[in-house]
Amino acid sequence: MFAYIAKRVLLMLPTLFGVLVVTFIVTQFVPGGPVERYIAEARRGTGGEAGGYRGGQGVDPKKIEQIKALYGFDKPPAERFWKMMGDFARFDLGRSFFQNKDVWQLIKEKLPVSVSLGLWTFFISYLIAVPLGVAKAVRAGSRFDLVTTLLVLLGYAIPGFVLGVALLVIFGGQLQWFPLRGLTSSDWDELSWGARIVDYLWHITLPVVAMVMGSFAVTTMLTKNAFLEEIRKQYVLTARAKGLSERRVLWKHIFRNALIPIVTGFPAAFIGAFFTGSLLIETLFSLDGLGLLSYESVIRRDYPVVMGTLYFFTLIGLVTKLISDLCYVWVDPRVKFD
Repeated sequence: MFAYIAKRVLLMLPTLFGVLVVTFIVTQFVPGGPVERYIAEARRGTGGEAGGYRGGQGVDPKKIEQIKALYGFDKPPAERFWKMMGDFARFDLGRSFFQNKDVWQLIKEKLPVSVSLGLWTFFISYLIAVPLGVAKAVRAGSRFDLVTTLLVLLGYAIPGFVLGVALLVIFGGQLQWFPLRGLTSSDWDELSWGARIVDYLWHITLPVVAMVMGSFAVTTMLTKNAFLEEIRKQYVLTARAKGLSERRVLWKHIFRNALIPIVTGFPAAFIGAFFTGSLLIETLFSLDGLGLLSYESVIRRDYPVVMGTLYFFTLIGLVTKLISDLCYVWVDPRVKFD
């Protein structure tokens, strides 16, 4: 196993390198970077005399060179890239151009919001999906199975962003049952602990519902198919022939084997709940998390934040994939990596 882990870790390096190379090329050579933004604003007169605006004469070339040096664009692209890779190897993600903070500090500030959404989405999805999938497998072909399949696929077909808009309009706008934005109220610091919990749950209900509706469909169908496959196997017939109750056969014998593909997907689903789809949901509900941070950094061409968050997400994704593969051996000892 150690040889397999070492091999996978070594394969992560070129994957991570390739992702960073492609993203660096795209971000560094598209128009509208921080220097171009400064020049455009200066020509519109928003920078005043201190910003280098000279009326019809344009922008002072010396000022442009100072701005390039400030953002590091006075060096060749290759030199900037290798410097960035050296910093990333030491887990130094750089400093934001516009927020005057380290990228690590920004990630730490925004991470609790994304983690909060991800945890609720993950646990609620599995608490609904696994029992529903088992019930569908036991009643395969029944009216219950057909109706729940239709509802699950309908929820999966509706994008979380569209559902979020509908929830905001109906329950936040028309009925005014839930707040329209934020994770807490403005008077959060003045509330008691019980009132804080209620306020937090009140704010997070609509975003979590929008994320959960589309996330548990795959797990539900995976659970159903895994149970159906195990129900048809010979050991189930043998257990029934011995006189075991249907409940004991289901939960004692079938459940353990059918959970293998579900349990091994836990790490990926757990991490994916934090980041997959969180961009649109956080933007829609004005939740200041990692998704919104990534979106704003792309719009503002804040390259250190773009590259730093991408490095962080990619690294987590690669490690999670390795953990998912290792879970196969933990759940089923018959699996051998060689």
